Amino acid sequence: MATTTNGPLQVAIIGAGFGGLGLGYYLKQAGIENFTLFEKADEVGGTWRENTYPGSGCDIPSHLYSYSFEPHYPWAYRYGKQSEILEYQRYVTRKYDLGRHIRFNAEAASAEFDEASGLWTLQLANGECIQARHLVSGVGQLHRPAYPKLPGLERFKGKAFHSARWDHSFDLKGKSVAVIGTGASAVQFVPEIAKQVDQLYVYQRTPGWFIPKFEKAFGPFTQWLLKTFPVIHDIDRWRIFLITETLANAYNGTKWIESLVTLLAKAHMRIQVRDPELRKRLTPDFPVGCKRILLSNDWLPTMARPNVEVVSEAVREITEDGVITADGRLRKVDALVYGTGFTATDFLAPMSLRGLAGRDLHQSWSKGAEAYLGMTVSGFPNFFMMYGPNTNVGSGSIIYMLECQQRYIVQMVQAQQKQGWRYAELRAEAQAAYRAEIERRSAETTYSGNCQSWYKTAEGRNTNNWVGTMLEFRRRTKLPDYAAYRTAPQEAASTLSRAA
Repeated sequence: MATTTNGPLQVAIIGAGFGGLGLGYYLKQAGIENFTLFEKADEVGGTWRENTYPGSGCDIPSHLYSYSFEPHYPWAYRYGKQSEILEYQRYVTRKYDLGRHIRFNAEAASAEFDEASGLWTLQLANGECIQARHLVSGVGQLHRPAYPKLPGLERFKGKAFHSARWDHSFDLKGKSVAVIGTGASAVQFVPEIAKQVDQLYVYQRTPGWFIPKFEKAFGPFTQWLLKTFPVIHDIDRWRIFLITETLANAYNGTKWIESLVTLLAKAHMRIQVRDPELRKRLTPDFPVGCKRILLSNDWLPTMARPNVEVVSEAVREITEDGVITADGRLRKVDALVYGTGFTATDFLAPMSLRGLAGRDLHQSWSKGAEAYLGMTVSGFPNFFMMYGPNTNVGSGSIIYMLECQQRYIVQMVQAQQKQGWRYAELRAEAQAAYRAEIERRSAETTYSGNCQSWYKTAEGRNTNNWVGTMLEFRRRTKLPDYAAYRTAPQEAASTLSRAA
């Protein structure tokens, strides 16, 4: 029997990763305390809590991959490792007293909007129901593992697991291992496990572009310098920001920058892979940025190790003791590791969401997810997403993008409090115009290249990546355009359009 918590929340937030925690901070800064983060696990962290595979870390330097309101954290590495990124989130939670707003082990199952009251009812997996004026999804894009659909997977009698569900109890030392997939996670864990295993088969569907990763630990002197003179920290943050913005232009249609990045990637390949035949198999036939560009100094040399074989033939089937490729060859292995990424285009799954007149969000997105500025959807009033459709960045920090969204959402909540309207619904014409813009601009980017990536649906539509710079996104989300919304006022409340 479902139970309903008394008294509606002003804001209910699903997820306590970088999205939910940052929104909690900005709500508190605005004097809004009536909010709760509902987290399915028993601690904060999101993707950085769940991805504990060997070598797990970030490919954006720590001085930019951090909140603007908490930039001077004593990072141990230029590129944060999984454990210290998770500790950073714990630190932010403690420092800004966010813990008392979090309900752990509270998985969201469904949500439904009531037009008469203007409230969302969020139902948890345990049957409990919570009402809230505003509902915000902070579940992100990279939290549900994607498993390969290969014949015979269920027959395999060895050990099998996904990189996002790493089995640390299984000892890989001396084993023969097959890795299915060569995405961003595999690029980090493959060089680590290659040092342990007896034989490693890397099944590559399509290769990726690589550029060098200037990675190092911050020594005691550097850490002292950054702590004593925090302006150095700030300057480095801006330096990284400008580099990533320049790289973003390579993806977004600036051909001369794209050519320079391609030249860098080819030079990196030539230096690290001497065997011309192997280099040919590792070189993509699509533009740089079509798939996520990969930062690594270890991947390409690992492919040339004597105990590593790059298998380019398609997998035909999995047997009880190995993998058979299209050429009929069986390679026997003790373990299968899936480096096949996440179901990034299945936003909000498996949670169900119903808006006005019982409209189902997943049915509305049957041809691909879309949202105005990646945050709001027509027919779903007072509902917001963080890290929603077309807010991922091919180059840059998702935390920067999240903060733009968090500030926007807080302004919408403040407007509701001030004006007293029951709800604000995105106008269908605003959503249609924005979708047309994204599709038009996507065609001019390298994301539209002939490759398979998690940026796009099976039909080739870009539903994940932003098509401009981070600065453009910040400008466009700085102030809500209230004319894009239709409001349903309370008895004598004025509308947002009149207030604007």
